[in-house]
Amino acid sequence: MAKIKLTSAFCRDITCPPHKRKEVYRCTEVIGFGLEVRQSNKTYWLYYTKPDGKAAQVKIGGYTDIPFDVAKRTAKELRSKVVLGGNPAEDKAIRKGTITYKELAQMHIAHAKAHIRSHGCVEMSYRKYLIPEFGGYRIDDVTPHAIETYFAKLRERLAPASVDRLRLVMNRGYKLAKGWRLPGSDLNPVEAVARPKYDNKRTCLLSPKKAERLLTECGKSENTMLKPIAQFALATAARKREILDAKFEHVNMDRCEWLIPHTKNGHPRVVPLSAAAMEVVKALPRKEGCEWMFANPATGKPYVTIKRAWKTATDDAGLPGMHFHDLRHAAIGAMVSNNVSLHVAGKIAGHLRPESTARYAAIADSTLAAAVEAGARNLNLTGKAA
Repeated sequence: MAKIKLTSAFCRDITCPPHKRKEVYRCTEVIGFGLEVRQSNKTYWLYYTKPDGKAAQVKIGGYTDIPFDVAKRTAKELRSKVVLGGNPAEDKAIRKGTITYKELAQMHIAHAKAHIRSHGCVEMSYRKYLIPEFGGYRIDDVTPHAIETYFAKLRERLAPASVDRLRLVMNRGYKLAKGWRLPGSDLNPVEAVARPKYDNKRTCLLSPKKAERLLTECGKSENTMLKPIAQFALATAARKREILDAKFEHVNMDRCEWLIPHTKNGHPRVVPLSAAAMEVVKALPRKEGCEWMFANPATGKPYVTIKRAWKTATDDAGLPGMHFHDLRHAAIGAMVSNNVSLHVAGKIAGHLRPESTARYAAIADSTLAAAVEAGARNLNLTGKAA
């Protein structure tokens, strides 16, 4: 090993002595900066001492791959990390072992399939949006600014809630990576991404006439099960997937109760069935060997989706843009407007938090106001003020 001030000209002209396998030249100006010269190539290195006192080295790059001034500047930067207690060689090894965002996505999807029922949303978020944008990056190369920029572009064509769902999926993926102690997962870039403010809470109320019109159009659908599905939704305030996956074995005909063993929040619940709901159940066709209440007649299995039939029915009923989930809101709203307490309505709907039912408080308030007015009229108090 020889010590000399490394210059661009020196590195260009120096060759390895014929009788040696290699020769190392250490720079006297930039501590640790060195050039390794072999018969076949030249390589820039940084030689340093690790925090534990052991000697180490990290490759900067080949002489023909990077200019001398870039190699020298990189050596200074790496030297600064060493002075601050860093270990460039270890950092490089960690970075080399860091997986791509696409690989993390595949791991997250596999985890979702094993642990949550609604894993389809996770898979779709990665497949349609996140992998095409970030899949080629290492997980530690995805920056908050890149995420913000992409989400801003998506908001031009997607609802704020849809974009925020992607943020939640990304955040969960990075949290899993940190829990699994994957290289490069120390920092979660999503945590620095501002959560957008939006209000996507819907409180749909259907008048008897609108409900009748909707059910009439559902009855005209090519999907012969659409009307009983909609009727059952209005009668139970259940979620769409809960209804589509309902089984006859979970209905207690004597007690007029329906057990939902698998719900969105993971807690099974029992729903009391009204006379109207029981009429729907009794009228459902039953085929031997079919356990599903609202089975697709063509497959004997639950419907994967009813979007097309639902859109046609709502458009024809003069209710464009109405979501199937609005039937759940309408059912809860109907209960509250008929003096059912928010607590009881929330329990029937399967809300774990009172805040989920709180959106119907305005309906409850209007019902109370109507009750007060009715009482005043009954006592003939109107116009009696002194």
